Amino acid sequence: MPTYNKLVRDKIPHIITSSGKECRTRILDPEEYKQELRTKLREEADEYAEAGNDQDALEELADMLEVIRALAEVHGANVAQLDKLRANKAEARGGFQERVYLIDVDEA
Repeated sequence: MPTYNKLVRDKIPHIITSSGKECRTRILDPEEYKQELRTKLREEADEYAEAGNDQDALEELADMLEVIRALAEVHGANVAQLDKLRANKAEARGGFQERVYLIDVDEA
């Protein structure tokens, strides 16, 4: 029996049991949940970095977005509030559309 010990999407246990298999789960406490979401975000970012084509990259970005939505809620915000923060930062500091790559800064 494979051991996973990881946060999974809500419907995964049902999908597993619907296929005739059995699984064991538990509900995480709030602190464990926050930590596992952080772990899941790193996992999804690694999978995105390794994606071999645009479709796979988009699938991983969608997974990351789902984790980010859950993390926003853990930190007391909803997606609209998170997007407002994003928009404010973009207004103040710009986005990434211009592909600017900073090489160095002369401190003199």
